[in-house]
Amino acid sequence: MIKSELIKRSPLRILEQSIQGGLGSGNIGVLASRKGIGKTACLVHIAIDKLFQDKPVIHVSFASRVDHIISWYEDIFNEIARRQNLESSSELHDEIVKNRVIMNFSRAGTTVEQILNSLEALIRYGRFTAETVIVDGFDFSRESQEELHRFREFADKMNLELWFSASLKKGKDLFDEQGIPYELHDFMEEIQVLLTLQYQDDHVQFKLVKNHDHSQPGDLQLSLDPGTLLIARK
Repeated sequence: MIKSELIKRSPLRILEQSIQGGLGSGNIGVLASRKGIGKTACLVHIAIDKLFQDKPVIHVSFASRVDHIISWYEDIFNEIARRQNLESSSELHDEIVKNRVIMNFSRAGTTVEQILNSLEALIRYGRFTAETVIVDGFDFSRESQEELHRFREFADKMNLELWFSASLKKGKDLFDEQGIPYELHDFMEEIQVLLTLQYQDDHVQFKLVKNHDHSQPGDLQLSLDPGTLLIARK
């Protein structure tokens, strides 16, 4: 299968169509769920889809080990290659890896300003012209709306789209009547697209809670395959 056909057939085209053609530069999108549902896998799948389109990606992680993130990329790529019968998959793998940078920070000892300065240095002076930044592990329960606002200002200044993951703490009542996680109430002004992931029978269901300024929330025709951890058509 040639790369253009792979891009066309990706289930992520459904996500783009559902959110007015995509997240868009200057905007923040958030994937929210309880821990262990599959947010990192989703973010990596989104990143790999961008890489297939020759769009550079920066993955910001607050995990203690970078090899854990690299393993996610390897596993997701290999599963896509297997499912789609990709020809010369090793060549494609080497090609897209050149357009990916993983940056690792210790959130406890790093300010938002330091993170943004590092990103800007890579993009401007390192000449890594990323269009998408993945921010995996941002702790919304400990951060402020002002800090997320800085990320949004940065996204606007640098013409980037930013995808975040939000791990919701365990509890009976996680969402309000509109499906918005209580933990994210104070951040909604800064978030343009909000997706939640919840177990439903034998799969993980995506729900579109905020869609830019459009009132079209509801279940997407997408699910997360618990076996492969790939985003798939429902």
